[in-house]
Amino acid sequence: MVNRINKSRLINVLFIIFWASYHISYSQNIDSLLVVLEETMAKRNEYDLSKEERINNLKKLLEDPKASLENHYYIINRLIDEYEYYSFDATLHFIEKNLELANELDNNLFKQESTLRLAKLLATSGRYDESIKLLEEINSTNLSQELKREYYIVYKRCYYELRTISRVNSISEKYNQLYFAYKDSLDAQISKLNENSKLYLEVAEQNYRDVQNTRKAFEINTKRLALAKMGTREYAMVAFNRSYMSHEIEGNRLNQKKFLILSAMSDIQSSVKDNASMTNLAVILFEEGDVDRAHKYIDFSFEDAKFYNSKLRFLDISNVLPVISKSFEIENNKQSNKLKRQLMFISFLSIILTIALFFIYRQYKKIKLGREYLKTANLQLKELNDKLSYTNKDLKRLYEELSLVDSIKEQYIGTFLNLYSEYIDKLDVYRKTIRKYIVTNKTNDLLELIKSKNVVDEELKIFYANFDKSFLHIYPNFIESFNELLKEDGKIIVKQKNTLTVELRIFALIRLGISNSSKIAKILRYSVNTIYNYRVKVRNSAINRDEFEDMVKKIM
Repeated sequence: MVNRINKSRLINVLFIIFWASYHISYSQNIDSLLVVLEETMAKRNEYDLSKEERINNLKKLLEDPKASLENHYYIINRLIDEYEYYSFDATLHFIEKNLELANELDNNLFKQESTLRLAKLLATSGRYDESIKLLEEINSTNLSQELKREYYIVYKRCYYELRTISRVNSISEKYNQLYFAYKDSLDAQISKLNENSKLYLEVAEQNYRDVQNTRKAFEINTKRLALAKMGTREYAMVAFNRSYMSHEIEGNRLNQKKFLILSAMSDIQSSVKDNASMTNLAVILFEEGDVDRAHKYIDFSFEDAKFYNSKLRFLDISNVLPVISKSFEIENNKQSNKLKRQLMFISFLSIILTIALFFIYRQYKKIKLGREYLKTANLQLKELNDKLSYTNKDLKRLYEELSLVDSIKEQYIGTFLNLYSEYIDKLDVYRKTIRKYIVTNKTNDLLELIKSKNVVDEELKIFYANFDKSFLHIYPNFIESFNELLKEDGKIIVKQKNTLTVELRIFALIRLGISNSSKIAKILRYSVNTIYNYRVKVRNSAINRDEFEDMVKKIM
């Protein structure tokens, strides 16, 4: 029992899912068809131009002076075919012209044919009484089979519409009896036709609709739709009938809308101005809440009805046009007010955003400027620290090299420690000065301080003075002993006491065991090339050039 219930639930769920998927898919198909319909609507002028071109070509044939009156009659018949659902006034004009030709030719067949065409035109435009009066003038016994069928079709059309619009029961019943009388007469005529002929199927479908057998009428309509060609009035009419039978059978509007769309497209492509599909589609869309499309389609229908000049179509459209137009106007006003509110809100937000961007930009410029100053200060501080670190490394290296010399070890250590201590003190003073400038936000003063090379130059002077003094203290006779190794014209003269020239400092370091030119260059802060040139120059002035530097290393 439980399994049966579960299976039943599963089947129900699957059915619901299938139905929902089908409904969604079909809805999307309708939307696609509406897009195609609107594309077709946009090409209305192109289709109308083709129609006008065919009409103009036929009119040119009428201008042929060699054409007989009978030829004129047949050409005008073709013009009537072109104008029949395109322009009521032009159709009426050319039917009356053919009636004149028929009288002039005294051709009874032409008279009957033109009179029937006029009666049909009046019936399709809602002038039923006038149409019936014309039909009453025709002697049906003299009509051909084809014209007799047309005769009963027009009569049947008139009484079908009259029984529908009549509000008096007795009169409506009278029209109904006449309708079925002419229906029976038409059926007798149609029975002689092939059962697959278009006219036979058309009448059969209408007969089934008359007795409320919609499903059988729908089956015949399917055959008719297969025989009809898209872009013709025939297809438009068959699709129009199918739309309402679909709604009656299926109980939803999906297929109804689909076939109304197809009918409307066929009307546009065949330049049929006397149409109803677009109007009915507009009403359905309006009822579904699609006011924009409903308004567009009813306007399109109104333009066609105005062009055709059909009182019947004007009457149909006038019943719905004001309602749809009013709703469209209300909807437009709502949208307009909504857009105004949104525009005001967006404008307000834009003003706030502009102000915020202005302040953010100002703050960004300040931060950027501060970062640039700080970056410059950091680079300069780093450069200075690198120089001080480099000097510290050189001093340490000098200490390590000089400490190797046993004979001057104690004196060198004392001198070096004293010098190093002084540099530490100076670094500390320099560090405090920089810290003071940063804390007091004297950025400009700090930049001026670190831009200046006076500190480095001053320290170099002190370094050279300390070096000279320390070295001469250890080697007091170094200058005299050094000059003894040189030729007379190459001797070095010292201007101040207890000082060394560049050349003497270079060879003083060689005496201390530092003979590498790059190391000497780093200690004295000269380029390697400068050191090398000084060494070559002095060596060229030596008495014993090859052993000169070895002899310098032995000076006591």
